[in-house]
Amino acid sequence: MDKVIKISDKQITVAETFLAALMDNGIEYVFANGGTDFAPIIEALVASSQAGFKVPQFVTVPHENVAMAMAEGYYRVSGKPAAVMVHVTVGTANTICGVMNASRDNVPILVMAGRTPLTETGDIGSRNIGIHWSQENFDQGGMLREYVKWDYELRDNQPVEKIVNRALDIAMSEPRGPVYLNLPREVLGHMVSKDRILPRKRPLGNTVAVPSESVIEQAANLIVASTNPLIIAGAVGQRSGVTEILGSLAKRFALPVIQVGGPSLLSDHPMNLGFAVGEYLPDADLVLVLESAVPWVPRNVEPNKKAKLIHLSPDPHYSGLPYRGFEMDVAISGEPLQSIELIGKALRLHKDLKSSDIKTRLAKITKIHNEHMAKKKKVMDMAGSNTPILASWVAACLNKVKADNSIIVSELGLNIDHIDYKVPGSIVSGAQAGGLGFGLGAALGAKLAEPDRDVILFVGDGSYMFGGPTPAHFVAKAQNLATLTVVMNNAQWFAVNRSTRVMYPNGKAVKANEMPITSLAPSPNYEMIMEACGGYGEMVDDPAKLEGAMRGALEKVRSGTSVLLNVITTPGGRD
Repeated sequence: MDKVIKISDKQITVAETFLAALMDNGIEYVFANGGTDFAPIIEALVASSQAGFKVPQFVTVPHENVAMAMAEGYYRVSGKPAAVMVHVTVGTANTICGVMNASRDNVPILVMAGRTPLTETGDIGSRNIGIHWSQENFDQGGMLREYVKWDYELRDNQPVEKIVNRALDIAMSEPRGPVYLNLPREVLGHMVSKDRILPRKRPLGNTVAVPSESVIEQAANLIVASTNPLIIAGAVGQRSGVTEILGSLAKRFALPVIQVGGPSLLSDHPMNLGFAVGEYLPDADLVLVLESAVPWVPRNVEPNKKAKLIHLSPDPHYSGLPYRGFEMDVAISGEPLQSIELIGKALRLHKDLKSSDIKTRLAKITKIHNEHMAKKKKVMDMAGSNTPILASWVAACLNKVKADNSIIVSELGLNIDHIDYKVPGSIVSGAQAGGLGFGLGAALGAKLAEPDRDVILFVGDGSYMFGGPTPAHFVAKAQNLATLTVVMNNAQWFAVNRSTRVMYPNGKAVKANEMPITSLAPSPNYEMIMEACGGYGEMVDDPAKLEGAMRGALEKVRSGTSVLLNVITTPGGRD
């Protein structure tokens, strides 16, 4: 039986029950962009406050792209899902890039949108302005159905508590991802019993699945039989505990790790070989892919034809991608961290595993790691004299001024491999679907989750414009979320430039040194956008002044002032 709490004989609105249901299911923040459909929600927020009921904090976010990115950044740092609520069809449309990112990044977000009133008369919430006819469509959820795990429309006389609970259960089940709920205005405004249906106390989502003993043993046998194994770690790096669990396995059994997307090992781990898959993949005779949809780009590099390939992920076939042709000898479906621990246990018990082989390989890989670290240091040390500023010099200055536990949010413009990664979970990268504008909101979400830590965003100039700078900086000011934004300003769409050169290396555009549709000149004074929103802005074009500018910026951030550094960088991106 459901647990029902009877508060009184009086009635409340569905909207009040809905707010309580969000809170009961662990939703502490709703990033909201309101419209005429929000009237019952606004009334319910005030009524709940006056009655002393605890409800989620609604944060006003004047653009949906920022709201979605805030929810993703918040989850990536806190591990807790947040909600986003937007205005009917048009608000839903503006969430779609963020929904795409959350889908490909496996981030659970409860995305909610009002529904324009369905009735013309006869209800307190019936249509009362002309736009209510224009904003209705036949299938509002259809706009983003391909990218959400579940979508639904709240109907009259349904238990809203159970619907909220179901939505979050589905979002939090592996592989995790966003869900979508329509909330018609009339339904939210109707009166219901004040009795509350509380969810039973249990974690949201399914219990995690782990592979069978036979599949784990099969993987262990292949690892033992290899002489040149390689681990390619992808989205597993986003999981809490990965640096300890994967780090332990890699060091104990001398398994080198290459990372894609974001870091999975700390920078100084002896088995950390960085992010250059192409340098090591062709020589590997065993490749263990940990939660990566694209572990390598086949056009550029492929494994040895004789190599054994193991793919481990909650969904190793990535069924949400229309086409994906990566071969595998063993496809392991399961929660990655527990699966890694099971593989480690099987290896420890394996009779054919020779400690002498492990020691030899450990020494070899450690030597390669040390050479890699020395090469990085040399690149960054030599970058200081270059003008315009090189991205490697920006990273070198960052490493000197940041605290070890600073949260670094990266959206293009900086080589993650150059960042000293000393504290697990302190680097946030994302937007695997390519929905640009992720960084500004993600940094705010990260700061909301960890208000006592520095949050530093590195973002390309094009991505900065996509991120809705004015709405993002407004939220920072209004919510006291001071962060440092570093715009890596090379005044062009470098990715578009590079793609043309790659596809047509001897083409007319390359020979003419003419690249239409790539220039972002004349470059705006981005620092002035921050100043207009109550923060501090500064343009930096002298490499000798960069470290001082970053150090001063962090001092201002720690005193509560958001800062933007407009850093003029070399066209060419992350060198």
